[in-house]
Amino acid sequence: MAETNPAPRDPAPSAAGIAAAWQRERPGTPTESIEIVTPLWWLGKLFADDRGRVLREAGIDAATLDLLSVVRRSGPPYALSTREIAARTLVTAGAVSQRVARAEREGLVRRTPGTTGRRTVLVELTDAGHALIERSVDAVLGREASLVQGLTEQERAALTGLLGKLLADVRQRVARRPE
Repeated sequence: MAETNPAPRDPAPSAAGIAAAWQRERPGTPTESIEIVTPLWWLGKLFADDRGRVLREAGIDAATLDLLSVVRRSGPPYALSTREIAARTLVTAGAVSQRVARAEREGLVRRTPGTTGRRTVLVELTDAGHALIERSVDAVLGREASLVQGLTEQERAALTGLLGKLLADVRQRVARRPE
């Protein structure tokens, strides 16, 4: 039997190609999400890898950026309780505590007693933390703005609306899913 050379494989198949291959191999397989979810995963990976590179160049890690950003966005006096930080960053209280401790050791924040109760702790930006977040946010957001320049302003607005709608719907569906 003569050996045949198979067609060369595409190193980066399209989402439509992936869906078509599943339909060919397993007719009836639900593939309607592939052309939405797969590009979102690919974009997420590309954005995360690129953001990681920009953060390394700026001298900050993602967790510290998240912490300093949420405190900086709170406005003067640039201080939030650890509970508020946890709610705004969507991480656990334990993770916030670790992030704050690390940032405090690095001189980026300081903890002060809150005014609303014995156990309330406020996390406040230091001058060094304020300077780092100012540099870092410009580097990160400037780079990400350049990455979406391939879309027109109208396309970005339409995509923003659709992603918001999808995110809200998926959050509801995931929250309603029985354990």
